[in-house]
Amino acid sequence: MQSFSRGWQFLKQAWQMAAADKDLIKPSIYALFAGAVVSLIGIIPIALVALAFGTSGFAGQIFIFVLGTLLVFVNFIVSYVFSAMTVYLIYGYLAEGDGRMDKAWAIVRRDLFDIATLAAASTLVNAIKNAVKGKGKSGGRNFLARLIETVWTEAAFLVLPAMVIEDINLKDGLSRATQITRDNLLLVGVSTVGVKAVTGLIGFILGLTGAALGFGVGYGLVALLGTTTFGLVVGIGLGVLIFLAFTMIATVVGTYTGTAYHTCLYLWAREAEQARTAGQPIQVAAPAPLAAVLE
Repeated sequence: MQSFSRGWQFLKQAWQMAAADKDLIKPSIYALFAGAVVSLIGIIPIALVALAFGTSGFAGQIFIFVLGTLLVFVNFIVSYVFSAMTVYLIYGYLAEGDGRMDKAWAIVRRDLFDIATLAAASTLVNAIKNAVKGKGKSGGRNFLARLIETVWTEAAFLVLPAMVIEDINLKDGLSRATQITRDNLLLVGVSTVGVKAVTGLIGFILGLTGAALGFGVGYGLVALLGTTTFGLVVGIGLGVLIFLAFTMIATVVGTYTGTAYHTCLYLWAREAEQARTAGQPIQVAAPAPLAAVLE
């Protein structure tokens, strides 16, 4: 319960930063729309191949697999590009009191190749996860697939700040993430501050609220306008839009809060490492948003 309480406190601290500097939240919003556009464009060739070759033939399956993997890769790049911007904006805000978009864009351009390598690694891990999970319903295989996804997602969340703040490549970023894990700072993310549990609950509540409101408004409009084509299109369409609006808000909340937390965690680990290297026995204070919930 204390973990959940601390997660809630961190969420409030993170959004206080966003309220003070609106630029911090912009990349999470951009990522949402950019990802939707990429997915819509990417699904077109997959649908065309499925229509041309079918989904049961060998050629069709190969083409669909390749195009699907490419789409996953591009989506990872989009996600990591905007997450990298958020990392640098939060770093700038904590270090200088101002997260500047022009600097964040410059950092993304500088690190684009490294971001692409992280996206490629995530695509490979995603393929391994799907292969492990397979088409069966084995509890052991499903658990292993979820474990692979969870471990890599956590690692990627720590590798990205290392790449952006330290200007290092994927190999060195993985080494930094491993070091943080070895020094037990990662335990803070799992047991002490329940950010994931809080954002998950908020996402569930927003999704449920959006579904209820969307259904209520949609059903009301259909009842008012009748079950004609016009009434069904307006009622169902508006209901779906309401639901999507709430899920989009939930996505932005989860994306920004998670990125803010792991950025603060990485900065804390870096300061602790520098203090240890300098032979300083003093305990290093966590960045302000994280320190506020660990007191």
